[in-house]
Formats: sequence, structure tokens, C-alpha cells
Amino acid sequence: MRHLFSDLCGLERSPAPHGVQGAAGERVWQFIKAFVLEGVKKMGRLDALKKTIQKINRWVAGVGACFLIPLMLITAADVVGRDVFNHPIPGVIELSQYLLAVSILLGVAYTQQMKGYVGVSMLISRLSTRAQLMVSLLGTLVSLFLFALLAWQGLVVGLEEQTVSDMLRVPQYPFRLLVAVAAFLMFLELLIDLGSSIQKLGRTES
Repeated sequence: MRHLFSDLCGLERSPAPHGVQGAAGERVWQFIKAFVLEGVKKMGRLDALKKTIQKINRWVAGVGACFLIPLMLITAADVVGRDVFNHPIPGVIELSQYLLAVSILLGVAYTQQMKGYVGVSMLISRLSTRAQLMVSLLGTLVSLFLFALLAWQGLVVGLEEQTVSDMLRVPQYPFRLLVAVAAFLMFLELLIDLGSSIQKLGRTES
């Protein structure tokens, strides 16, 4: 991308090439320059947006990883209290479930960014490169639909949720809303994968 910008940075100031004469030719040349430059600007904005989304997902995953620390501490404290002092911490199982759920949900999109999910390619690996890209594109589209649905329903259910947990009386709506947030971030990450698959498919057909 950097080389593309450097190659085209002088296009805006360049005169019409040799052989393009007259007012009509000059107008055509100006139109071509404007079209190319606008395309480069859009590519730059999309690339910046992609980096911003990936940076946000990395930061969110880091926040989610921080929830593993209190999870580890309260679990260790509960084990010591139960085995040594015969006095377990009340509600520690419930609290551990919430901390683990938060940690997992906040790391969903980043795991997709790092391609950390298990993929079975026993059958797909036998296909041609173009067919593999088509299967990947189809799977990404289906995933986009599912996570868009999950984000929508997570938001609806979260706004309507009024229940609390049994022991600690923790409100449930923040965790329902967190499902919507995690699904939305995953949706954005899948959009990046969709664009990447389309670009690769275009290069195979060219």
C-alpha cells in the first residue's frame, strides 16, 4: 500500500500524456486522474479502518485476559479455604462462571483475527485454490449472518433482562449485552476476512 501511494502521489500534478490533445482529451485525463486518486484514498481509508478494528479487538482481548487473574485468585483462595480452614468462599463457583464468560467473550474476535479457531480441512484441502476460496467466502457469509443475528438478539434480550443470579444476586443484563458486543466485534473481524477472501479470489481469476 505504501508503494502504491508513493507511485501515485505525483499523478495529481502530472500533465496529460503525449498524444492526448484538445479540451476533450484534457477533460478525459482529468477524469481518469480524479477516479484513480479517489480510489487510492478509499483504499487508504479502508486499510486504516481495518487496522483500527484489529487494534480494538486486540485491546478488548487484553482486557478479557485481565479477568483471568481474579478468577485464578478466588479459585485458589476457595481451595485453600475449603481444604485448610474447612470454610469455602460462598458464591465462588457462580463468580468464577461470570469471570470466565467475560474473558471468553472479550477474546472471541481476537481469536478470529489470529485464526486461532480449529478448522477441519480434510476435504477442502483436496479442492483447487479457487474452490477453497469460494468455500471460505461462503462460510464467512454464513458466519456474518449468524453473528449479526446474535448481536441483534443479544442487544434485545440484554435490554429486556431483569433477572439476577441465585446466590450473589448479580444482575444478568450486563452479560447479555456483552454477548451483543462480542458478536458485533466478531462481525467486524469477519468483514475483514470477507474483503481478504474477495481480493484473493479476484487475484486467482486475473
